[in-house]
Amino acid sequence: MLLSPGARLGPYEVVARIGAGGMGEVYRARDTRLDRTVAIKVLPEHLAKDVERRQRFEREAKALAALSHPHICAVFDVGSQEGIDYLVMEHLEGDTLAQRLAKGALAVDQAIRIAVEIADALDAAHRKGIIHRDIKPANVALTESGASLLDFGLARHSVAPEPNTATVTEIPDAYRTSPGVVLGTVAYMAPEQARGHEADERTDLFALGVVIHEMATGTVPFAGATSAVIFDAILNHPPSGLERLPPDLAHGLPAPK
Repeated sequence: MLLSPGARLGPYEVVARIGAGGMGEVYRARDTRLDRTVAIKVLPEHLAKDVERRQRFEREAKALAALSHPHICAVFDVGSQEGIDYLVMEHLEGDTLAQRLAKGALAVDQAIRIAVEIADALDAAHRKGIIHRDIKPANVALTESGASLLDFGLARHSVAPEPNTATVTEIPDAYRTSPGVVLGTVAYMAPEQARGHEADERTDLFALGVVIHEMATGTVPFAGATSAVIFDAILNHPPSGLERLPPDLAHGLPAPK
């Protein structure tokens, strides 16, 4: 289902379609009350009938609502209209990291800056007890103000959030992955995800390491023609592509300036 320019969802007027994914359509829209540009993720009626997808949609809204951080896309509102559930988010101008990496590896200083910003965003999420579980270049927006972490549709609440912090609006147990269920993007999965085990904060850090490797070399460290081949590489083989590292990275990443 496509929304035409001028269509209304509550006070939001659709301007143009930005893209689409497994969770539905994303549109650029105008908040007619505040006269600002927003992004609206729409879960159409036929997807809303899929219990798992609806749970992911609700999970993303709850996770984003609990987080306020300069490198995490902000959520402004949620709503439902005529069978269409929608999530109103900050509109970010710029490419994704995946689009940038399609042109090749990044300069070292740029890769370090992005890595630090993603790590800072993950630290904020983890302190609220939220595990992202799908860290990858397509879920990182590159804007004039820096990197911004997107798409918390696979997020889950950790068993033990850090004490003495504001807690997330509770993500129900029903949203947590059952043992043996594999969620995420294969090339960025940690070994425990590949085995279908429980994910924790370290799962996000492993994926961040894969992203850093890709930024530095232009390739992922674990690749293959099929998911099975990639899983085998993750579980049984050292990372590839290290020969593509810039000479100044031979002894590790330099400290950020």
